[in-house]
Amino acid sequence: MSSRTPILLAAGASLLAACSTTSRTGRIEDTTFGDANKATFAAQVVDPDPQYEYLDPATSGEHSGQAIERYRKDAVKRPERVRSTATSGR
Repeated sequence: MSSRTPILLAAGASLLAACSTTSRTGRIEDTTFGDANKATFAAQVVDPDPQYEYLDPATSGEHSGQAIERYRKDAVKRPERVRSTATSGR
């Protein structure tokens, strides 16, 4: 090992450190960081700021209690069949 090896290693390490994307505070300085996550979220959300006529939807504690009892007794009401797609040509 020559005496130049430590100097070359130090120079190489300092050059690699210049490629870092973080600042001295450790924060990421890339301005587009997180854009892919935001775009994915936006693609999955129909209305990110929904406006409702009433803040609380109508609920019934009695109906909820009856549903729980039916669930415990394994007598759950079968839901209506809903078709979500239309077929052409029929």
